[in-house]
Amino acid sequence: MTEVTTDAAETRLRRSPLHERHTALGAKFAPFGGWEMPLEYAGGGVLKEHTAVRTGVGVFDVSHLGKARITGPGAADFVNACLTNDLGRIAPGKAQYTLCCDEATGGVVDDIIAYLHADDHVFLIPNAANTAEVVRRLRAAAPTGVAVTDEHEAYAVLAVQGPRSAELLGALGLPTEHSYMSFSTATLDGVQLTVCRTGYTGELGYELVVPAEQAVAVWDALFAAGEAYELRACGLAARDTLRTEMGYPLHGQDLSLEITPVQGRSGWAVGWDKPAFWGREALLAEKAAGPRRTLRGLEAVDRAIPRPGMAVYAGDTRVGTITSGTFSPTKKQGIALALLDTDPKIADGDVVEVDIRGRRAQMRVTRPPFVTPSVK
Repeated sequence: MTEVTTDAAETRLRRSPLHERHTALGAKFAPFGGWEMPLEYAGGGVLKEHTAVRTGVGVFDVSHLGKARITGPGAADFVNACLTNDLGRIAPGKAQYTLCCDEATGGVVDDIIAYLHADDHVFLIPNAANTAEVVRRLRAAAPTGVAVTDEHEAYAVLAVQGPRSAELLGALGLPTEHSYMSFSTATLDGVQLTVCRTGYTGELGYELVVPAEQAVAVWDALFAAGEAYELRACGLAARDTLRTEMGYPLHGQDLSLEITPVQGRSGWAVGWDKPAFWGREALLAEKAAGPRRTLRGLEAVDRAIPRPGMAVYAGDTRVGTITSGTFSPTKKQGIALALLDTDPKIADGDVVEVDIRGRRAQMRVTRPPFVTPSVK
């Protein structure tokens, strides 16, 4: 759920509290949702960084992600009446993927991880560019006594991902045994932080939510211990190839105000039986009628690398558009997510064609993930 912005005109970019550490590692920077963040690092590049996460352990600075706190009597019930997933399904200490949808259209304002601390305390991590809008909508709807606080720059977030991530964190004395989509508090060299069993790579992994002013100390501790595990700093370009291999949606491409959860095949993150959430009526109607298009996976048959915006054809008929596309370092072939029309019907296994700069390339329709996930 990390949005990428490449507008060269974007100015006054925010910087992570780890910016100097990235510079020292020879990072190539790019704008991400209003922040200047590392795209990849010298001496590695996307392929090595991607492979480190699939086979060993890598760490991403994702401090650009938003942070918002909702507190007060009935805070959890309030959030549950706004966002799509059902917080009632989880207990305090658990996290949940959910969506903030537009009330009128059901389009996705943002996708979010919600951390349930207690009935009166919910912590949200939205995408960077959408944090202000999510906070605005929640504040406008909040009842008396419920506070919605934007804490975007108060915390850094470090994603430690890969098969050896538990070994590394265990060597630092941090908890690693909690289940997927759960979290606990811990202390590292006097720094209090939250260890979340979450991630965006499909691998065993954790996200550390750390006070911004102490992020450098935690980063340094990770690398001091990580030498024994061949820890590699990873940029957001590798994060994108990793999440695409898993078929995880990227807001602004695979989900948006124009792409609903029904179209984006994210209906599993909707509490359909809940009496209220933003966009409920519009989404129930679309679900009942059937969407006009759905998000599907494509694997290249020919040598080709699909990119967002490329047209998809069945014969001479345009049937869709690539929303996310890349070269898969794991599969060594082009892969994509695409919005394909539901009429005519296209089945998994069918071969379609993608217009790649005027050349038609064959791709086979499949159901993501494109690689076998290790997360259970």
